[in-house]
Amino acid sequence: MSRVLIAVPPLTGHVNPTVGLGAELSGRGHEVAWAGLPWVVDGLLPGWAEFLPVVGSLERSDFEEMQRRGAGLRGMQALKFLWEGFIIPYARATAPELSHVVGAFQPDVMVVDQQAIAGAVVARQRGIPWATSATTSAELTDPLADLPKVDAWVRAQLYDIQRDLGVGPELAGSGDLRFSEQLVLAFTTDALVGTLARPRSEVRFVGPAVDGRSDSVPFPWEWLNPERPSVLITLGTVNAAMGARFFSVAVEAVSRLAVQAVVVAPCDQIEIPRGVDNVLVCPRIPQLAVLDHMDAVVTHGGHNTVCESLARGLPLVLAPIRDDQPIVADQVVRAGAGLRVRFGRVGADELGNALERVLAESSFRAAAARIRDSFEQAGGARAAADAVEGLCACVGTR
Repeated sequence: MSRVLIAVPPLTGHVNPTVGLGAELSGRGHEVAWAGLPWVVDGLLPGWAEFLPVVGSLERSDFEEMQRRGAGLRGMQALKFLWEGFIIPYARATAPELSHVVGAFQPDVMVVDQQAIAGAVVARQRGIPWATSATTSAELTDPLADLPKVDAWVRAQLYDIQRDLGVGPELAGSGDLRFSEQLVLAFTTDALVGTLARPRSEVRFVGPAVDGRSDSVPFPWEWLNPERPSVLITLGTVNAAMGARFFSVAVEAVSRLAVQAVVVAPCDQIEIPRGVDNVLVCPRIPQLAVLDHMDAVVTHGGHNTVCESLARGLPLVLAPIRDDQPIVADQVVRAGAGLRVRFGRVGADELGNALERVLAESSFRAAAARIRDSFEQAGGARAAADAVEGLCACVGTR
């Protein structure tokens, strides 16, 4: 059997898909461990998981400052901060310690998230076969193709960080840290993504990997009335803090409809008007379990929430905010499984109308069902584990 090390950034949506993969590999007898930042990553892993903390030169306050500085940014400002304020400094701070962790664990194969580029650098330096964990489909579609100067700037960032970390110019100038040349695990399918702008033989569409995740967050199941359509409204873990206006609009919209809505948000951000009894506000929910009881989802377009919803055949209303969310939202709209609204400008009437349409018009649910079927056929965690085992077999085990 093989040793597999999974390197992840301190981001919920990037850790969760790897849990199902790790559980499947572990169940097959492989030794699996995760490397990442404590305070975040270890709390997202199941109790059985082996976690190897990698802090490097980061203090907890440094990470909290990254979060604070990135909050509220959108558009090109958000992209600039993602690289200059998070991906690059996180890699620079953690790469030396990660190299020591890799040396001690001695993995046969590494699985590296696209935003944990220190893992890709270490794998290349040590000659370890590695797979990319593409937990969002945005990079697969070449989103900067129409922005050549921005694309060149991103590539320069990737080159410079490798040189800073001791990679020679010839190796630093070849390949792309965001895409392993050996294997890219895309936790989606082409039914959602569409045709890749740059076809890549190493990309394996495996669909969402949700097996192996457990969630003990309590939920008042008795509140749900099975006789009424149910809607989940969520902006995810990172963007909820900037959603006060949107949540207010959403509550007003659903209060006029014959539905019941579960809103995931800090309780101090939402004021439920007197007499509105069809809205439940929860700061956290067991999302996978709750989705099983929903009829539609209103979301920011985070890749995990979108795929988890579509895996249940649920149509969506999408209000993208930043980063990959507009790309993912457009993929859903092109696939016919949802409607897009403007996060910062949508009003209660527009949001309510969009929600009524995805609930009432059968085409949206049919399109969501097609994507659900493609996810099931792709194989999820089992297919991802098969691909990683194939990578192990190609190089042999130590």
